[in-house]
Parts: sequence; structure tokens; C-alpha cells
Amino acid sequence: MKLHYYEDTDSLYIDLAEAVSADSREVSDGVVVDYDERGRIVGLDIQHASQHLDLSRIETSHLPLPIAS
Repeated sequence: MKLHYYEDTDSLYIDLAEAVSADSREVSDGVVVDYDERGRIVGLDIQHASQHLDLSRIETSHLPLPIAS
């Protein structure tokens, strides 16, 4: 997963997969979901992100990260 913030458009794109987007749907005002050709979600675009999210902090919890050897 990758997070991309675009200051010029104040949008946050959350890249969920390495797949190419084949379809997009606005599911809420300013929130667009991208789907691959099989209908799986590959990304989320949040427009006017700084007005809806606290972009100064990213927190994760209980991610199944591999243990380094």
C-alpha cells in the first residue's frame, strides 16, 4: 500500500494494489474508488483531503509485518 498526497489538487491517493485501474466510481462526495478489470478495489482518491483528514500523522495498528531475520 502506498499513500500519495498531491498538494496542487489537495488530494490523497491510497494505492492498494499494483494493478491498473479499469473503472472508477465516486462513492461519496469527493471520494473515488478505482477498480481493476476483475472488479477488485485497487485505489482510493480523496479530494480536498486536508479539509477531511489530519495529514500530519499516519498511524498503523496490528499490521501483519514479516519478522526480519
